[in-house]
Amino acid sequence: MATALVLSFLFLASAVLLFVTVTRSKKPNQPPSPPKLPIIGNSHQLGSLPHRSLRHLSDKYGPLMLLHLFRIPTLIISSPEMAQQILKTHDLSFSGRPQLYSAKKLLYGCKDILFSPYGEYWREVRKICVLELLSNKKVKSFQRIREEEVVSMIDQVSRSCPTSSAVDLRHVLTKLTIGIISRVTLGKKYGDEFLDIVREYVALLGAFCVGDFFPWLAWIDVVTGLEGRLKKASRTMDAFLNRVIKEHQERKEIDGHDGDDKRDFVDVLLHLQEYSEIGVEILDRDSIKAIVLDMFNAATETIAMTMEWVMAELTKNSKVMKKAQDEVRRVMAGKQKVYEDDLHQMHYLKCVIKETLRLHPIAPLLAPKESNTEVMLQGYSIPSKTRVIVNAWAIARDPKSWDSPDEFLPQRFANNPIDFKGQNFQYIPFGAGRRACPGISFAIPIMELALANLLYFFDWKMPDGLRGEDLEMSEAGGVTVSLRFPIRLVAMCHVS
Repeated sequence: MATALVLSFLFLASAVLLFVTVTRSKKPNQPPSPPKLPIIGNSHQLGSLPHRSLRHLSDKYGPLMLLHLFRIPTLIISSPEMAQQILKTHDLSFSGRPQLYSAKKLLYGCKDILFSPYGEYWREVRKICVLELLSNKKVKSFQRIREEEVVSMIDQVSRSCPTSSAVDLRHVLTKLTIGIISRVTLGKKYGDEFLDIVREYVALLGAFCVGDFFPWLAWIDVVTGLEGRLKKASRTMDAFLNRVIKEHQERKEIDGHDGDDKRDFVDVLLHLQEYSEIGVEILDRDSIKAIVLDMFNAATETIAMTMEWVMAELTKNSKVMKKAQDEVRRVMAGKQKVYEDDLHQMHYLKCVIKETLRLHPIAPLLAPKESNTEVMLQGYSIPSKTRVIVNAWAIARDPKSWDSPDEFLPQRFANNPIDFKGQNFQYIPFGAGRRACPGISFAIPIMELALANLLYFFDWKMPDGLRGEDLEMSEAGGVTVSLRFPIRLVAMCHVS
């Protein structure tokens, strides 16, 4: 009897050992990963500025690194070579987007472009946006709007000159950007109240939702007040957009069909919904509202923040400021204002903007991606539904690609073929591949025109006797990374 029990125990132990061995042998080969804690995984290692924390971890574990953010396996990409693998070689396999709760709540079930799942719907709405708003031809047609809004900005700044009062450049530049986008998209400008709604949307889209990581703990988002903020913001924006659409429909009934040159983006979307082959299956009312929201969420503060970083770097680097101003004033030679047709001659200003985008990409981790199939990458098995974060900030500061990578040196882009359009993987502030930001051609003319005018009409100095070297350049964390403190400068009207 005892012998039988011993034999049974040995058999059972052997079976368990065999099962464990087989299970381990089948475990996929995973990328290097730092040790993780129970439940939270590696989340505690992200810090307040994740792009910096992740670069520090990647220095130790490599440019292809696996983290576990709570229960979500997340691949961190930190080199141009690995970025090319994700964004070009295996682009289709990594074309998915994680369906975040805040995006589903605020963007009508992710019917926008940024967060919609990869597929036919995404292809159709992206094509609409590119052709009807973001193509070079369309962007060129908005030139008058850009120039009018920049003139308004210069007038606003000029009013501060007699009293030498400091100008809140963040507010000025954000107001300029939302003025241009709202006129192009909605047909007219809206005030600070609308700007406040957009800012709340941007903040909530980047907010941490417990339910995204632990669905059974989603009630915590209710307790913290996040659910209430999401519902309030969604209701407010939905009411606003419904009013805008109603105004467009009523205007069309009164005025009839306008020519293409008079139609804003909402007009175009409503027309496509009514007459296009796409039909209501693609462009229903919620789709129109979600697509319009993308234009504001993705562009308003990102364009303004980039210009603020440019002005901060120029203030900090007086020699670069002088060189940029000398170029603008030489090209303009006493003209009344800077026109877009003059911008092609301002080569150094373009280098300043490129260098700012290298040092300070507004979305340093780009938009999160998700694998939609299993992929073998550098010999490692990457399962489907793995989240992917490309650290564009770390890549743009990689000493293997850039000399003095942490210094502001615009001249590095002089006669340099490297560009930000997604073909050079050491420099991808707008991303790359099929899900790269399609708004480059929309954003750059705004930046160039606004900055050229600010440098042409004004000399700039720090308030209260401070020097440019004293400017605080620390970052505020978030999905987008701005200066921690809004830059305030004194504008002195330039007499040529």
